[in-house]
Amino acid sequence: MDTHVDIDPAILYFGTPVVLLSTLNEDGTTNLMPISSVFWLGRTAVLGIGGSSQTARNVRERPEIVLNLPSVDLVTQVDRLALTTGNPAMSAAKAERGYVHVSDKYAHAGLTPYGSDTVLPTSVAECPVHIEGTVAALHELGEPKLLAVEVSVTAVRIAPELRLDGHAHRIDPDRWRPLVMSFQQFYGLGERVHPSRLASIDEELYR
Repeated sequence: MDTHVDIDPAILYFGTPVVLLSTLNEDGTTNLMPISSVFWLGRTAVLGIGGSSQTARNVRERPEIVLNLPSVDLVTQVDRLALTTGNPAMSAAKAERGYVHVSDKYAHAGLTPYGSDTVLPTSVAECPVHIEGTVAALHELGEPKLLAVEVSVTAVRIAPELRLDGHAHRIDPDRWRPLVMSFQQFYGLGERVHPSRLASIDEELYR
């Protein structure tokens, strides 16, 4: 008896954190782009973005970025940025999907710019985690053009309530409630389901 069936899904977003990317426009303003293709390896973040997006144009020309991580309570503001683009020369594919051009993403979403420490794009004040970085490498992937972006982290800033008690540089995973996207739907984390053996390793050993 077969226990699995073969399918050919158009997307493979099984569940990753939502990130609002801040990048610098040509006129010095900050563009915001919501994504959910992101993972981290050590002090490097790897992002997946559309190659024709305003964000792609910005990181090619001005390779500085902020990864703003929203908590679940910011889902309404994040959703306002869906189907928006900072690129006035919108691609036909985006137009067909219902995107509209928005120049001021902060105002459109009801969010507030916050000064960054090591890069020029502003952070999102309401997001409890800001990860600043510089673009280390760009990789074009497949057709239609997609862009994998390697970001070297230069600074991390968090809301104080996320700090693990007794530790200056650790985040309490029981307090951090990231917004997650799975197959185009928003979700949050539940309670911890099981102790992890990996948690017996001191985080400083990864530094």
